[in-house]
Amino acid sequence: MLCVHTGAAALDDRATLPLRDPLGTPASALQSRPDAASLPELSAQSVLVFDQASGQPLLAKNPAMQTPIASITKLMTAMLVVDAAQPLDERIAITAADRDTLKGTGSRLAIGASYTRGQLLHLALIASDNRAAHALARNHPGGLDRFVATMNRMARALEMRDTVYVEPTGLSSGNRSTALDLAKLADYAYQNYPEIRHISTTGHYTLGTQRVVLKKKHQKARVLYRPVAFNNTNRFTRADDWHIGLSKTGFINEAGHCLVMQAQVANRDVIIVLLDAQGTSRRAGDAARIKAWLESGPTHHVDNRYTPASRT
Repeated sequence: MLCVHTGAAALDDRATLPLRDPLGTPASALQSRPDAASLPELSAQSVLVFDQASGQPLLAKNPAMQTPIASITKLMTAMLVVDAAQPLDERIAITAADRDTLKGTGSRLAIGASYTRGQLLHLALIASDNRAAHALARNHPGGLDRFVATMNRMARALEMRDTVYVEPTGLSSGNRSTALDLAKLADYAYQNYPEIRHISTTGHYTLGTQRVVLKKKHQKARVLYRPVAFNNTNRFTRADDWHIGLSKTGFINEAGHCLVMQAQVANRDVIIVLLDAQGTSRRAGDAARIKAWLESGPTHHVDNRYTPASRT
């Protein structure tokens, strides 16, 4: 168990940040000689499976590789929103400043519409909505610049040594981390943020009946009122054979498909980190193969057959 002192109560009411340290053993030293035939074949370029009870990695593939992390960023964003303890029923307007100018992605949250802070927190974690995450950060005490600075300060407090944040959504490839660092983040979030655990593992979310404006080329706009519902971007949150305690997915081209989640598998609490898988089906396939591997035997040793790399 590693205790890190923030020295800044503004980060969190939790002045001491206890976390289990998957960096306790250097990545280069995570060696064992398990039966190679029994190990799962994984498409993700960086993988870490971390046992929460023992504080030890069970499987590692390029765990120290620094890479863009896409919307995994929103896990840190959500933590700071919860820490600020601003009213969850306060309404926040979506503005042009929240529009994605980096990747040009869309959103079902219309410019000019307003939502409660609680709704935006749900949408950022469940639907990975970029406007929701940006609006939350923009309305944080001190504004967007201070929010990003606090993200990096929290990362340092958690001893996420190879992590940097430049914005709160994950759209920028400048948000970078490693599987080792993200295992720390997920473990700490799971231990200390029951709100995030509950929200991020919700399979479906609805805003209720909303005003929707339909615009078609050369036709007059129509105003309709219809239910607006969202599915969790991690389909395993809706699967009966998974017991997930925390979840976040991510994707941009530079990062590939990413997944960080806490789950109970074979009566063992684990953190699974998958970074840079080439396709959502491959990301899901990696997670399923890891689950089957954990369920296949009573004990697994650490495997790190892969050379650590730095991704540019």
